[in-house]
Amino acid sequence: MKVTRGLKNAVSSHPSILTLGTFDGIHQGHRTIISKLTSESKKYDLKSIILTFFPHPRNIVSSKKIKSINTIDEKIQIFSELDLDELIIQNFNKSFSEMGAEEFIKLLVNNLNLKKIIVGYNHRFGKNRSADINVLKDFSLKYDFEVIEIKAFEFEKIKISSTKIRSAINDGNIDVCNNYLGYNFNINGIVVKGKSIGKSIGFPTANINIAEEYKIIPKNGVYLVRCFFEKNKFYGMMNIGYNPTFGANEKTIEVNIFDFNRDLYNKKIRIEFLKFIRDEIKFDDAEELQNQLIKDRENCIKHINSTYNN
Repeated sequence: MKVTRGLKNAVSSHPSILTLGTFDGIHQGHRTIISKLTSESKKYDLKSIILTFFPHPRNIVSSKKIKSINTIDEKIQIFSELDLDELIIQNFNKSFSEMGAEEFIKLLVNNLNLKKIIVGYNHRFGKNRSADINVLKDFSLKYDFEVIEIKAFEFEKIKISSTKIRSAINDGNIDVCNNYLGYNFNINGIVVKGKSIGKSIGFPTANINIAEEYKIIPKNGVYLVRCFFEKNKFYGMMNIGYNPTFGANEKTIEVNIFDFNRDLYNKKIRIEFLKFIRDEIKFDDAEELQNQLIKDRENCIKHINSTYNN
């Protein structure tokens, strides 16, 4: 899959089929559309292209900011596994948001040799989202391309949205989140030095730094997770929060990796969320916390044995 930064840098001599959107999460609903894109591509010998936008358009045109399910690097990785010919990442800034609808369509037609475009029935585009599917169909007659419309009833069958997934992540509802996504929600980061609080009570942790501030993080609490680094895979339990038992005031993301004793400092790590275990709790002392962590680990191992080791 070719990755192109900027629509104006994308040039295709071969006729193409396109779908476009933010695709935050690249969830099961998105994949239904992408599957249609790739099947039409093969059927009519068209280049399959996805045009996506970064940062999230809502963070540019609205005062109400949202966090993203995927970082841009995570999104590229997922798209690379979906049998696409090209991914175009358009920087969504104030200038691009003010592009007129017809100017945008002419750019697609001229640069991408556009022959087919797949959009939802409620698709809007152009400055202030002023143009709808009917305007797009008018342009298709003028510029000689076909509009493939995903009807309302088809969206109703899917009943999945990025908004619902973000809500599930914020609520710690990992089961629902992963079911909607079709894969395990994950974070990617670098292991950094912490305060060694976990180590002092027999539960050493790797502290994770996530560079992308726009990445959504699940609510505070304890989670069963699966860790990947250097082609290795380990289970563990993660705590997200402030370590209230020790009076800490800085939020941390730290994972206790089961049956593991290696130096991970400065290493890249990917962590999949498998199950929410409990909320973060302030205990009276370190011993009470230690006893609860023993129970948490037993709970995690029981779930691993019943779910993943059969």
